[in-house]
Amino acid sequence: MTPSFPPLMQGHPASGGEDPFDKAQALAALGCDGGSVVHSVQADRLRAALVFAPEVALEQAMVMLPLCAVGFQNALGALAPPEVAVHLGWDGVIRVNGARCGRLRIAASTKAPEQLPDWLVVGIDITILQTGEDPGANPDVTALYDEGCAEVEPLALLESWARHTLVWINRWDAEGNAPLHAEWMGLVQGVGEPVQRAGHEGTFLGVDEDFGMLVREGEATSLIPLSSLLEDET
Repeated sequence: MTPSFPPLMQGHPASGGEDPFDKAQALAALGCDGGSVVHSVQADRLRAALVFAPEVALEQAMVMLPLCAVGFQNALGALAPPEVAVHLGWDGVIRVNGARCGRLRIAASTKAPEQLPDWLVVGIDITILQTGEDPGANPDVTALYDEGCAEVEPLALLESWARHTLVWINRWDAEGNAPLHAEWMGLVQGVGEPVQRAGHEGTFLGVDEDFGMLVREGEATSLIPLSSLLEDET
């Protein structure tokens, strides 16, 4: 079936073994419209990538990573049983009932924080069903099927993610980072816990106004910008 997206989004199926995240970057580099959603919906795995055409500098545009993560949490929350808990990692990891179930990724046309990107792409990869010989071998890794979400159709989840993400885009555009920050802080894991990232080791204190990670190292506090999560262009 062909997924149905909100009016401001356009679907582009990934063919064969194409990675939607890679294809979305290629389409973005060719000048496709913001709101393009490249998708691959399989029985055991959901992958999709959303193309943005930012109107702010890269470091401010990076907010689309936590925004898409909150959109996914809202989307699954609307479809899954109420006892299913979804939490988010600062780095894009998605956890369901405490175990890793997927992740978000991000790439842009530039890595210069002060530049206006030509495009930015956020990709999502969710495990629907574990297909290994022993799905329970690693308790820190799970699938939606194993967490009480067997009735959640991957196609419906993709459509729901698109709708909820668009709601948050519109709210962010109208109200800025504050509402998203409040929602995200209620879902993010690891605040107040030890962290090692980008050469820093200390305590994860929270985030700044652009969702950069604040790390307390002894008496000093360091900032790890969200743009440090950018992947290389494909």
